[in-house]
Amino acid sequence: MHAHFAQPLQAAAAAAVAAAMAVSNSSASSTSDNHPLTPIHHTATKTEWMESIEQQHIERATLNRLIINYLVTEGFKEAAEKFAEEAGIQLTNVDLTSLGERIRIREAIESGNIHDAINLINLKAPDLLDQNRHLTFHLKQQQLIELIRGNLIDEALNYAQIHLAEFAEEDVKMRQELEKTMALLIFDKALESPYGYLMQLSHRQQVANEINSALLTYQNDESESDLSILVRMAHYMQDKLDQKNLRYPKMSDVSSGKLEEP
Repeated sequence: MHAHFAQPLQAAAAAAVAAAMAVSNSSASSTSDNHPLTPIHHTATKTEWMESIEQQHIERATLNRLIINYLVTEGFKEAAEKFAEEAGIQLTNVDLTSLGERIRIREAIESGNIHDAINLINLKAPDLLDQNRHLTFHLKQQQLIELIRGNLIDEALNYAQIHLAEFAEEDVKMRQELEKTMALLIFDKALESPYGYLMQLSHRQQVANEINSALLTYQNDESESDLSILVRMAHYMQDKLDQKNLRYPKMSDVSSGKLEEP
């Protein structure tokens, strides 16, 4: 991994960790009378807030671990190997073979080759799709979207009838999702329709992320990276402070650690 990629990710990790600590302290200070002089409080200025965040020392080894954990969990094998080499870290606890398999599955989904992805999933985790109907539905829904994208109308209709009708009969939510997908056939420019988001590449990524998480759980690995958990924690704490109508410098951009004035 090149330095220009590592540095922003390190900044994101530091911002997430520091913000979680800072917001936690702020929440404690707003509900306790025992620590009236806590540095971070609901009337802190941005300068005071930043000074307190900077006091939260994060070891480089901790940042490196967060980054490696994120890259491995999300399936960025080459980036993980390159970063480990540059950081002098041994990937002794990482199953690179399994990681490579997850990458091939992700790449297949993100390139629209859903049939190939299903075959790869069945090879790696033979009973995963049988055990998870929603997972199977989302893969087959994506295959239907790919047929519509290719303007293969007859094939799309036939595929929906053979492979997706049964899901619509057994679950209301899946039926609604299928109806939205089929509605794409009505529009000349499906991408500009109310359901155009299904045609976005981001929808492929959403399905790929869901499959990746399921595969990690299947092989008894953590399905979410530590960095993602920290970011989610920071957002949760900020939401709690917002609910209390407390004023504080809010982190508006996790990737840069940008704070808004209170």
